[in-house]
Amino acid sequence: MKNKLITILIAILLIGCILFISIIIANKDNKDSNLTTVKLAEVTHSVFYAPLYVAIENGFFEKEGIDIDLILTSGADKVSAAVLSNTVDIGFAGTESAIYIYAGGEDDYLVTFAGLTKRDGQFILARNCDDDFDLEDLYGKEILVGRTGGMPAVNFLNAMKNANIDVNKINANYTIDFASLSGSFIGGIGDYVNLFEPTATTVVNVTDACIVESIGKLSGEVPYTAFYTRQSYLENNKDLLIKFTRAIAKGLEFVKNNESSTIANVILPQFPDSSLNDIITIIDNYKKYDSWLETPFINENSFNNLQDMLIDNELLKEYVPYNKLINNLYE
Repeated sequence: MKNKLITILIAILLIGCILFISIIIANKDNKDSNLTTVKLAEVTHSVFYAPLYVAIENGFFEKEGIDIDLILTSGADKVSAAVLSNTVDIGFAGTESAIYIYAGGEDDYLVTFAGLTKRDGQFILARNCDDDFDLEDLYGKEILVGRTGGMPAVNFLNAMKNANIDVNKINANYTIDFASLSGSFIGGIGDYVNLFEPTATTVVNVTDACIVESIGKLSGEVPYTAFYTRQSYLENNKDLLIKFTRAIAKGLEFVKNNESSTIANVILPQFPDSSLNDIITIIDNYKKYDSWLETPFINENSFNNLQDMLIDNELLKEYVPYNKLINNLYE
């Protein structure tokens, strides 16, 4: 009789546990069902975009009723193609890709509604770190800058122009593609190389190289990476995109007002293969050179600075209108 009673009590406890778990799952499903899923294509996954990941990890999007489906889509051209084909709702890449689409005559062109980074994120790494660096040290030396016409190379050339450095006196190597720059430099090619984070810090850790200059600081402010969508999507989903922009604004504010270590701890889950110390170092570098916007608002001067670079490098024939391609939703 006693054993039977124990069996009944155990069965009741098990049923109770199952019901409790079912309620939790149901509540979670109900909570998730209240969120609107937004498919976001990002051009690369980098600490350079820390404010975006802060907004994700701190639940800023969820508070706005948004569930972010983040999709890595390497290459700005592929990001813009994904947005145009309705594969994703929003693209996160360089604004130049939206400019090219508009200049090409697309009817439902891409409109940029919020910004994140305000300058190029490349750093110049030197193989010889013994002496104080001056840009004229590049004269007569080989520097790996990426492919001709790519935005990394375009920003490098603009940086040299702004600093009154004669690029004809530099042995600029345009033969190595973006993905192979670090490996080529580690393998002994070049005296200098231009690299984004976290690759720059990785190269510093495995070689005697050091970061000596910021391309973004020299090249000036541009809407380097921003959020865009099709004109028709913006018109039909403006309230949703305003909420999205508010979450980005909170991410930018958090990055502005917190120490690198605090930010790094928040975004660490986004970079499981990176150490906390490396992420702190990377954030320090981007804070040092004022890489992030204070708000998602994109001003006309920075947009025209980007167009100047594209026209100088014969990537754009004539200016496109700011008020058509930029629709700031930051309130």
